[in-house]
Amino acid sequence: MAREFQRGHKAKISDLTAGTDLYVGVQIAGPGLSFDISCFGLDANEQLSDDRYFIFFNQPKSPEESLQLLGAQAGDTESFRVTLDRIPANIHKLSFTATLDGAGQMSQVGPGYIRIVAGGEEVVRYAFTGSEFTTERAVMLGDFYLKDVWRFAAVGQGFDGGLDALLKNFGGEVAEEEPAAPEPVTGGAPPAFAPPAQSTPPPAFGAPAGPPAPAPQPVHTAPTIVAPVNPPGGTVPPPAPAPAPYGQPASAPAPYGQPAPAPAPYGQPAPAPFGQAAPAPYGQQPPGPPQGVPQGVPQGVPPGGAGLQAALQPYRELPTGQRWTPQNGQLMRVDLGEGGSPVLARQGSMVMYQGKVDFGYKGAGFAGRIVGNATGQEMQLMRCTGKGQVFLAEEGAHLHPVELQGDGICVSAENVLAFDESLQYEVRRIEGHGIPGGALFTMLFQGTGTVVVKTHGTPVVLPVTPTTFADCNAVVAWSAASQVIISSQVRLRRNAYPGHSGETVNLQFRGAPGNFIVVQPYEV
Repeated sequence: MAREFQRGHKAKISDLTAGTDLYVGVQIAGPGLSFDISCFGLDANEQLSDDRYFIFFNQPKSPEESLQLLGAQAGDTESFRVTLDRIPANIHKLSFTATLDGAGQMSQVGPGYIRIVAGGEEVVRYAFTGSEFTTERAVMLGDFYLKDVWRFAAVGQGFDGGLDALLKNFGGEVAEEEPAAPEPVTGGAPPAFAPPAQSTPPPAFGAPAGPPAPAPQPVHTAPTIVAPVNPPGGTVPPPAPAPAPYGQPASAPAPYGQPAPAPAPYGQPAPAPFGQAAPAPYGQQPPGPPQGVPQGVPQGVPPGGAGLQAALQPYRELPTGQRWTPQNGQLMRVDLGEGGSPVLARQGSMVMYQGKVDFGYKGAGFAGRIVGNATGQEMQLMRCTGKGQVFLAEEGAHLHPVELQGDGICVSAENVLAFDESLQYEVRRIEGHGIPGGALFTMLFQGTGTVVVKTHGTPVVLPVTPTTFADCNAVVAWSAASQVIISSQVRLRRNAYPGHSGETVNLQFRGAPGNFIVVQPYEV
């Protein structure tokens, strides 16, 4: 659900979404009004020190394409693509503005907004109306600004001048328009009909695009070689060879100017031409070249480009500046910094690390071991400290970082790979009213930090309803506010009970709207 901002509200981008490739949409309209919507890339002094980062209708993208103007779409008057992890270090603020093109005032605009969309889902919206302005002709809607991390602020500040005055306010220069030269009048025929040029569709969102694939090699573009009608020099080619006797193979004609080879003795293969390998005996495969020797036949350029670097490009490390960064579905990277909170991970889950990192045994204590053995929720952990990057994985399981902001989540110890040591965790009991003395146990994580949950396959998240049941061997996690009880499906009959379906014990979930459960396509 999108967060509704008021004027002056601020938040870290990482608190709104884990993504860094964002869509920014602006909706603003008024009767008889026309608008120019722009983005200013400002330096640490909030000045436009590089004109290439003024993104507007006449300059739709920055040099490295971290800022792109996409046009009107999805109900937005104008939209942008912002890739935060590709913005140069000298850009400290992105200011999104709307200015009137022509007569009018900002007090005449109707309800509008600026919003941020990540992965197709709207995460924040700042709405405004014309009643918030008076005679202004421009408005600064919202800012992305860098303060140790990227943040977003809802500004909503009016500006008396138009686009030229706003550009001068940011330290830019307004180019003087030269008068257009009169077009020569010609008496030629009028231009023929032609459709307008097609606009380029906006790029697909997700990871930043890699290097473009090379253009396909042209096929059959070599000129056709035509043999001359008359041989050069007036020479006459030799006559065609006579047909072979009945029952014998025809011999190949000798090259022009060379004697014909002598026929092979009866029952023996014909000798090979000079410099070529002899043919294989009847019924056998011809001898091939040694294994591993290049054949010299062009194989074509791969789609991602030629060379070793192009082949390895899809698998390179993905640093994003976040503490926890999925490298792919089965590999997680955690950044450790000096003075930061250590990380607790399952013993043996480290596959690689960089920097100066120490790994120490994390004991549960005598009481913890007793509780873990009795409940099945014992976790064999190691503490990761130091400064560097640690890569974690376990048996190709799918990994999912879950960030907690003061709330809680219940996860079975079997499905926990790693978590921040700042989180509080304890064993929680699930009461079973359907089975005498029956009960299950799970781990409850609370606080502020991240816990990495591992699953077999891609899980599904379902909302909790009064009729939500899940197999206790397939459920992975659920919201801490959910009420969970054990439900039994065993029904005795008068005659001998022949068997059961294998689904006799389930977990029933109850809770207010907003609670959820996570189920994997696998039974432990």
